[in-house]
Amino acid sequence: MLYAFELSGEHEELPAAEILACLKIERLDFRPHARVDQCLVVDIAGREKDVERALKGPVTERLAMTHHILKVVGITENNPDAVMKLAEAFEPGEYIREGESFVVRAKRIKHHVDFPCESLEQKIGGFIYRKGFRANLKSPDVEFRLILSEKAVLGTLLSSVDRSAYEARTPQNKPFFHPGVLMPRVARALTNLSGIKPGELLLDPFCGTAGILVEAGLVGARVIGIDAQEKLVLGAHMNLEAYELDYILMEGDACRIPLKDSTIDTVVTDPPYGRSAAILAGSLEELYSGALEEIHRVLKPGGIAIVVSDKASLEYGEKAGLKVLEIYVQRVHRSLTRIITIFQKDVNYSSLSA
Repeated sequence: MLYAFELSGEHEELPAAEILACLKIERLDFRPHARVDQCLVVDIAGREKDVERALKGPVTERLAMTHHILKVVGITENNPDAVMKLAEAFEPGEYIREGESFVVRAKRIKHHVDFPCESLEQKIGGFIYRKGFRANLKSPDVEFRLILSEKAVLGTLLSSVDRSAYEARTPQNKPFFHPGVLMPRVARALTNLSGIKPGELLLDPFCGTAGILVEAGLVGARVIGIDAQEKLVLGAHMNLEAYELDYILMEGDACRIPLKDSTIDTVVTDPPYGRSAAILAGSLEELYSGALEEIHRVLKPGGIAIVVSDKASLEYGEKAGLKVLEIYVQRVHRSLTRIITIFQKDVNYSSLSA
């Protein structure tokens, strides 16, 4: 069965990568089917009820860079004639039950549409109405959504991500605020990309005010945070307490992590960067080198580490023995570009070092 994910568009690659990571976390049997601007279509196998229970539940609850999830009716060329042929070819009764009401809404993606969306909404709605179903513009039982991108994707709304919850957790709204931290949607997306599952251990050795730890804790992870500054550790404690999460915090040095070898499932961290960064090491180069060696040591074989910086940290990670899986570039503003590097510890590391 095909399902479409309507992406937020805040990054070219991260939203789609986050979706695939969440589907993997839920152990769904899937393969990407099509990708167009701000829409990812995925073919998911299995019992429809089980798949949709997972999509409407844990997947929707975890996602940060997606607006909606749709059950796909069909995909066609992005022009009015092709869309109407698609609408006329499908049987509404397969997607809406007798007695239920409906609405049709179209979403125009950037520059991909040069015709009125409203007329398509009315025409598709008229077709469904003539099949005996009742329209309700305010509180319908079923919402048909038409995504108009490089292709036209028609589907029924399965669930919507509550993005307002992330806005409520912006740094300024938390008990303790310190500038220069990741926004909750980015922190959650990176947490998801790490593949962390409920009950597993996630470490942030540069935890700051605990923005990453909060998002990881909210998806059920047990979290450990370390920071060199006492005031930030105290602030992180305030923020984690506000969400009643399972955590351990320590004031310490990321180059000397007080944890045993191969005990951490994933690491997600946003180390300090820039000339004004407060660090214990002699330089940022020493800090990155030492911290990545420690990250490699404490990670379990096969574990993922995600490191955010303003320059590629892959050279330090590779020297530490970590394998680079992906690199994403996020332009924040004119003077700041974040580089997100995803590392993995060799699965055979423990046996090789034995």
